[in-house]
Amino acid sequence: MKTRQTALRFLNLARILWALATLGAIVATYADTASRGPVQPLNFFGYFTIQSNLVVVLVGLIYLTLLAPLGAAGGVPLPWANWVMHILGPLLVLADWLLARDRTSLSYRAVPLLLIYPLLWTGVVLIRGASDGWVPYPFLDPDQGYPVIALYVVSIAVLFAGIAFLVVAYGLRGRHRDVQLEIR
Repeated sequence: MKTRQTALRFLNLARILWALATLGAIVATYADTASRGPVQPLNFFGYFTIQSNLVVVLVGLIYLTLLAPLGAAGGVPLPWANWVMHILGPLLVLADWLLARDRTSLSYRAVPLLLIYPLLWTGVVLIRGASDGWVPYPFLDPDQGYPVIALYVVSIAVLFAGIAFLVVAYGLRGRHRDVQLEIR
């Protein structure tokens, strides 16, 4: 049992270090952007990459600082920050999911819930694109026409749903059954 506790401590330390590297990448990207002129916070924080990385950092830090001690189970101009947020972070999340056993299993009913935030984000971006012309990614540019944007959005939503489905299926296959979480 002591070996399991030691492994969990190292895993949590690795998660904290990754969260700090991600947060550092976001702060450095903001500072780099500010060094070239005034930063429009709504634009900077309008990128899904920035938002999703902040959410993962916050969720991870909340878990690690509040629950773990209790025993409860787009183009970034800075190359290193881009690498941390777009390559290292997703690879570490994937490795953590595949290798760590300290999480709950979700039911398939969670899949639509996992799509709420990305779809709300897309709606806000489309409203901004139509009202002030700002979009964080070229594939959401209203100038190309809404049928093209709809094709991108539907394709990405299907991809996200597929990934969510695979994550739930993997969790339900018995690797993460230490605790069950039911979404009803």
